[in-house]
Formats: sequence, C-alpha cells, structure tokens
Amino acid sequence: MRAGVAAGHPATVAAGIEALEAGGSAADAAVAAGLASCVAETVMTGLLGGGHGIYYDAVTGEARNLDCFVAVPGLEAPDRPRAELVELQVPFGTELVHYAIGIASCGVPGLPAGLGALHAAHGRLPWGRLVEPALRLARDGVEFPPAHAACLAMLEPVMTLNEGAAIYAPGGELLAAGGRLRQPGLVRALELVAAEGPDSVYDGSIAEALLRLMDERDGLVTRADLEAYEAEWSPPAVVPYAGTRVLTRTGLAPIEEPLAVLPRLAGLTAAERALALVAALDRPNAGGDTTNLTVVDAEGSACVLTSSLGLGAGEWLPGLDVHLNSMLGEADLIRGELAPGDRMGSMMSPSLALDDDGLALAGGAAGGTRLRGALVQVLAGTLDEGLDPAEAVERPRLHPAEGVVHLEPGFDDDVAVALEQAGYAVRAWPDRHHYFGGVSVVTRAGAAGDLRRSGAAASLPPA
Repeated sequence: MRAGVAAGHPATVAAGIEALEAGGSAADAAVAAGLASCVAETVMTGLLGGGHGIYYDAVTGEARNLDCFVAVPGLEAPDRPRAELVELQVPFGTELVHYAIGIASCGVPGLPAGLGALHAAHGRLPWGRLVEPALRLARDGVEFPPAHAACLAMLEPVMTLNEGAAIYAPGGELLAAGGRLRQPGLVRALELVAAEGPDSVYDGSIAEALLRLMDERDGLVTRADLEAYEAEWSPPAVVPYAGTRVLTRTGLAPIEEPLAVLPRLAGLTAAERALALVAALDRPNAGGDTTNLTVVDAEGSACVLTSSLGLGAGEWLPGLDVHLNSMLGEADLIRGELAPGDRMGSMMSPSLALDDDGLALAGGAAGGTRLRGALVQVLAGTLDEGLDPAEAVERPRLHPAEGVVHLEPGFDDDVAVALEQAGYAVRAWPDRHHYFGGVSVVTRAGAAGDLRRSGAAASLPPA
C-alpha cells in the first residue's frame, strides 16, 4: 500500500503529506494534519474539540482505538454559577434540528490530548515540526472551499456570534466559497501549542485563557477538569466483512451492526443493492459537524482520526480565535446520566480493514449518524464490490431516516420504485450534499477524499 493522506480539505492533506515526506510516521502525519484541520476546517472542528482515532502499527500488527472525545465538566465547584444554554433551531437539509449553544455548552476538550498521545506513542518527528504547517496556514490564511461555505451559510447564527463575526463575516459579508479564511489569533494559539505542547490546553497558557473565560461568563469547565483529562487507548471492536476483519469502535452509531447483517452486494442489481443497504442501515437520525482524516505511512502503519466541535458554542477565546465546543448542548450525544469526568457519547467510527496480507483499508467519515451509512457504503464498494476508492467515495449515497430514504442524484429510476414498493417514502435530492457525510479513505488502490465536503487526497510516489 502506498503512503497517502485523505482528509476534509486540501490544506489538511498537504500538512500530512509534508510530515510523511519528512520521514514521519502515520502518527506524525495525523498530528500535523489534525492541527492543520484546526485552521483550515474550523466550521467542522477545532483545537478545543474532541475526537476518536484508531492506530495500526505495521511492525507489531497491533491496532488500538484512541478516545480523545469531550468529557463532562464539574469535578470541582459544583455549586458555581452556571450560564443558561442558548436554544436554537438550525436548518439541516429540509429539517430543523434543535441545538443548544453558549458558554455552558462547552465540555472538557480532548483533541489536543489525543494528538499528544499519538505523538508520544508513535511519533518520530519533533512536536514543533508538526505544528509548522498549521502555523503557516494561520499566518497566510486558507482558501474557503464550497462545501465549507455551504455549511457556514447553514450555521451563520452560531458562527457569526461574538468574535466569530470578524472571522466568518468580515466587513459584514458572510465568507463565500473561494474567499480567504483569516484567523490571526490562531497564530498565537499555535505558537503556544508549539512551545508548550498539547499540555498548553490543560495546564498552560491556553488553559489559563479558557479558565478566565469560564469564570467571566459562568461556564462549567474548571481547572480540575482540565488537569484530570487524559486520552485513553483501548482495543478495537472486530467484525468480519467481505473476507476482511474490520476494526472499529462501538459508539452511538456503530458500523458493526450493519456490516454484520449486510449481504454480499457484488452482483446485485441497483434496486437489490439499495434495498439491502436500507435494511442494514435503517437507524435513528441525528445531526453533527465533524471532519475525518486518514493516513498510511511508508511502513504500512495507519491512523484514522475523526474530530468535531459539535455545532460550536458561539464563544471564542479572546485574542486567540479558538472556538469552544458545544458538546454539552448536543442532545443526541447525551444518553442517560453523565457524571463529571465521564466521556460523552459519540457517533465517530474510525476504522481499519485487515486481510491475510495485512492492512487493506483505513478510513473514516464525518456526518453524525449519516457517517455510519457513508462509511458502510464505501466499505462495501471497496471491500465487496471491488471499486477503487475514488469511485466508492463518489458513488451516489442513500440514507434511511424515520421511514424516508434520502437519495442522492445518480441512482437508477428503478431504485426509487423498489424502495416505495417496500413501503418507504423516497426523497430525491437535486444535488450532491454534505448531508450524506464525508469519507476519507486510503486503500491498496489509492486514496480518496470526499468532494461533498471539499475533501482531497494525495499519495507519495512509490519508493
């Protein structure tokens, strides 16, 4: 398998490729790309967000999940004043989805700890070297792609609050596709991350800025919450599929369930294939703004990392342009009672597929519960139906939700007929849309990013 990177923005891909070309490992490239995504993809993710990853070590053959998702605050001062959540409805496709934002929606960030854990366990390049691509992006600004502009238009009420107005609506005009995303405060934030390491967010300068904001605006995150946070490694879940073993995590939208019941799709008609996918994927719907990156290095080790801010709190660290996460306001992530220090639930499913020859695929997806369907359809396309990654990622997708099957353009006419005869309502979308998730994948046949979210991919030349 050739070394390569696939991610949600060309600048994110370039940062990962730069690390690989410098002799870095898959972990180094994932860290560099992850930090770059916190500059280039700030409508999707950010330095104070959370994520999940999976890492495969080609030398030992060991794979481990990495939990760096947001934790519930409140380990000290449980009686401190608390701001009220700000309720709002956000249009998502044809639906209005309920969210809650504001300072009280911010949980304990985990992404920096996760990047630090990746580097400590599997990195080869100096930490400061991995921050350099993100710093250049922050200094120079970065092109704002069409899918991000579409997402910003949807999230305008949140993204233009407070300090966000100067970033995403400079001069009073909402940033459009092809514009330059400029976040000058991120230069200082990343300089601190370069000098102090990821611990800057937990017991350094960025932590102090975050705690001051929490005190001023009655947020929930305290010093004890930050100091107690640790990224956690664990064994992956394993499910057999199409002659491979798929390694993933069991979360709020696990892919093991549909893969376990999905029949072989190779050789089926378009209608038969659609009915089989809908039967396997018909699960409750949810929202979410996430991004994903996938890296394979020259030795065959791989890292997949999915990260998110949630919708975003509409609060930024003053002078640093760092957006706070809004995970405590994401109703779909809160299942049952959560105690201080607990990890919140997540739908992220970074995954690997191994066969008798080793790593066959590394990939992940963004998009709430739609990420499960997006990833399963790409896994089926590559591992079962023999498509190359670009074909599998670009192929039209479907998504069943509450008795309605959403179809991207490109399906045969008999697909809608068969679904309606099976009792489903069908909504045919006029265009490709980021609603259907964003997949980034690297396989033996190459790498692919998802154009639905302005993704990109690149591979290193053969050694």
